[in-house]
Amino acid sequence: MPCSTGRGKGGEVANLGPPAHIPVLLQPILGRVAPVTGRWLDATLGDGGYTRALLDAGAGAVIALDRDAEAHARAAAWAPDYGARLTLVEAPFSTLETAAGGALDGVVFDIGVSSMQIDQGARGFSFQKDGPLDMRMGRTGPDAAALIDRLSEAELADILYQYGEERAARRIARRIVAARAEAPITGTRALARLIESALPPARPGQPHPATRSFQALRIAVNDELGDLAAALVAAERALAPEGWLVVVTFHSLEDRIVKRFLQIASGHAARGSRYAPETVEAPPRFTLAPRKAVLPSAAEIEANPRARSAKLRLARRTTAPSVRLDPRRLGLPPLALGGRR
Repeated sequence: MPCSTGRGKGGEVANLGPPAHIPVLLQPILGRVAPVTGRWLDATLGDGGYTRALLDAGAGAVIALDRDAEAHARAAAWAPDYGARLTLVEAPFSTLETAAGGALDGVVFDIGVSSMQIDQGARGFSFQKDGPLDMRMGRTGPDAAALIDRLSEAELADILYQYGEERAARRIARRIVAARAEAPITGTRALARLIESALPPARPGQPHPATRSFQALRIAVNDELGDLAAALVAAERALAPEGWLVVVTFHSLEDRIVKRFLQIASGHAARGSRYAPETVEAPPRFTLAPRKAVLPSAAEIEANPRARSAKLRLARRTTAPSVRLDPRRLGLPPLALGGRR
């Protein structure tokens, strides 16, 4: 997620304040969308790295969204430097079309939980820091502790399996339900220990046993996949012809949705089998640029290990009219299609 430096108009590195977190794949983005002009929307403000880099690179205006009030509080230290060129909006990115208020020349997404959120134990995103079992990005709606307390064993197992791809989902859900009958589960460390007790010890080099379960709960709490699907469709409607869609993902579930959306929208979706009627596609609404995902270089991964799993996908809007897209075609898990929160 976002960071402390960006590239200025003349190629110099702009001073964006004290070092914070490094925006992944920033230089490949700026290089491919250059020259940066017109109205852009940063759908995931975070620490402001992409927003400031776009403004420093020449964007006439940037609208920056984030549902996290803390991101906006941090932005208060540097936002005045950009005056009327910067507009901050506290809202989920699925509302970007309304926030844009007109045609956009580019939309940038940095999908998933931010480094700042993970690093704050009080936000409850990390099993490595003790804190309340919260995980809400926007501090509204039920938190993770509420989900664990009220959902049935089957519902918990569905969340862990579909959003975390956790093979031991049933076993973990059973252990959670048994433990909550004795006492409420309200802390991150307590939940992590509970999950660990339901699984074999991790081998050297393997992720912590609670990694997939924490990811799954976070996605469920924030309806992240449903929000992403809605945001991609909203970006299609908001982008002007030749406008850029730029998406950085860190997880296979997110990237699968983005990849499928761009395949369909660019006319590169797989055709039906000879035994099924062929889908009649609308004219391509995007041109892929490039066709495949851009990956971080070895140098970037060495400088910022959090970039290791990142994938960058870029596309340019055509003049074809936007269409209504059935979210089932994007490969969302059944839970996301059902909208359970």
